[in-house]
Amino acid sequence: MVKKPLTKTAELIALGILNTRMDLPLDAKNKYLSLKKGYDGEMKFNSLTEMLGCECLISNGLLLEVNNTKFQIDSLVISQPKIFMNEIKNLEGEYYYENGRFYYINGSERKNPLIQLQRSSSLLRQLLQSLGLYMPIEPWVVHINPEFTLYQASRHDPIILPTKVNSYMRKLDMLPSKVNGKHVKLADKLMSLHIKEPPYPRLPPYQYNWMRKGIICALCHSFSIFVCGQKCVCGGCGHEELVEAAVLRCVEELRLLFPEMKITTSAVLDWCQVFESRKRISRILRKNFNIIGDRRWVLYE
Repeated sequence: MVKKPLTKTAELIALGILNTRMDLPLDAKNKYLSLKKGYDGEMKFNSLTEMLGCECLISNGLLLEVNNTKFQIDSLVISQPKIFMNEIKNLEGEYYYENGRFYYINGSERKNPLIQLQRSSSLLRQLLQSLGLYMPIEPWVVHINPEFTLYQASRHDPIILPTKVNSYMRKLDMLPSKVNGKHVKLADKLMSLHIKEPPYPRLPPYQYNWMRKGIICALCHSFSIFVCGQKCVCGGCGHEELVEAAVLRCVEELRLLFPEMKITTSAVLDWCQVFESRKRISRILRKNFNIIGDRRWVLYE
């Protein structure tokens, strides 16, 4: 059972919108691509854990704190015998371990995921102990990308390579597990301790007039959108979306990027670009938001 599904962070969503609507600075673009790649890897792993037939409780994307120290858990599988903690990596290319360090194949050192795993698992143990819980934890670094190759890793290291992911899933599926109230309480407690990120993340500088206006296709992220009856249709990939859903998605973009902006029919019309009728936008806003003011000074929140 999935207790906490994986969700995109506000930072990833906002950077994705900015990346589509303007030219991001190189450092911000690299950050976005890194966050997106990590999220894609976690989504791929989560699609596998969701198919597990054994009795277990799954929590994804937990941000926790113990002793004034925050730590992230990508995927937690709570079973009867133990807790499986998974650090998901979506790296590709060739890497190697040497003298306890992690390197690109060209010899450049990079952050060692085993150190990150050791830190997170230690902090999770401390958190459980503070709650009076003493369940064993089995931590793993799971390399989910089939294009990843690793040399010189010890077979005793808690590493799951792409070729072993399916066998790891089978191992979890064969657990003689029967979760009870204690496990449910633990999962619920961890969810209650999850730290919610700030609603407005730190982003690179941007302004409204820098943005490319229009509805972005929810599937291929192009601007090739035209309206056909009650649907917005992408001329690039053919994806269809109800007009109301597309408009509400655009409103959420405005609220995330410009939290101080007043949401009006004119503002949404300018952001979407593809609609000629103010009345159509107005009807959608009146249906989904509270109305403030009247006539030409109507705002929505």
